[in-house]
Amino acid sequence: MTGSIRVEPLGSHHKRKAFACGVEALDRYFRELVTQDIKRRVSNCFIAVGQGGEIVGYYTFAATGLALGDLPPALAKKLPRYPLVPAALIGRLAISARHQGQKIGGALVIDAVLRASRADPAVFAILVDAKDDRAAKFYQRLGFQPLTSRAGSLFLPIATALQALDKR
Repeated sequence: MTGSIRVEPLGSHHKRKAFACGVEALDRYFRELVTQDIKRRVSNCFIAVGQGGEIVGYYTFAATGLALGDLPPALAKKLPRYPLVPAALIGRLAISARHQGQKIGGALVIDAVLRASRADPAVFAILVDAKDDRAAKFYQRLGFQPLTSRAGSLFLPIATALQALDKR
């Protein structure tokens, strides 16, 4: 990702109408529905802004819980026996069609990891629900692991992500 792109919370002054990632459901959500979710406090939206204020990508972010039984047994046995561990959900992630392949998606995931690591409530992992195999492979390249009992869902422990960032 180039230095000319910054990540910030979506605001009313941002122009969303021109955003197009090539997936109609993601485009429609961003143009028409995201602000309703923000106002209802069910998720937040963070955007990658390019030169001239162009929105080049976005992700939604919300609190969730992750069932201990969904984690690989070797990891679950190292955690307290709570029914749920705290997690953060990247609900949607999209990059404009003109900016795909420029590592902006990975930068947005890193932004989510850093936000979760700074959150006052503890967050054990980032959770995603990959919409297809291509998305699953993208997340797996970033270190996400499949959940044991939820097809298409992947997780990345915050501690693991921070260790990988420290090695960069």
